Amino acid sequence: MTNHAALKNRHLLTLPTQPAAVAMARRTAEHVYGCWGINPGHPVNGPALLILSELVTNCVRHAAEMSPSLDVIYAADGGVLAFAVHDRHPFHPDLITPANPAGGLAMIVELTAELGGTATLRPDADGGGKSIWITLPLR
Repeated sequence: MTNHAALKNRHLLTLPTQPAAVAMARRTAEHVYGCWGINPGHPVNGPALLILSELVTNCVRHAAEMSPSLDVIYAADGGVLAFAVHDRHPFHPDLITPANPAGGLAMIVELTAELGGTATLRPDADGGGKSIWITLPLR
């Protein structure tokens, strides 16, 4: 399991939990990863942006009422690309067996696994929110 706090390159973006957050999170990812030397044409980049978009979309659709803002944490180091989306909604979805096997969360988990990565839910200490971390190898 990756120690996300130890990853050298980090960037935090806080956005209102509104539809425009999806595009802003993607554009920021493209910019930040480029600054860190991750080639936009890298085979992991496109799927990572899709996964990130789906996580932010889930926040907008399901958490906005209880979480007026969301955080996107971007990180990378030593052949690892990681990012998380954090909201303050208390619901903690099951990443092992998503409730809707045809839904976005199931796609996120499946695509992450196909890329050799991991999807991890980290609840806030007070139980009032969570972060979903995606870690992908940069082979």
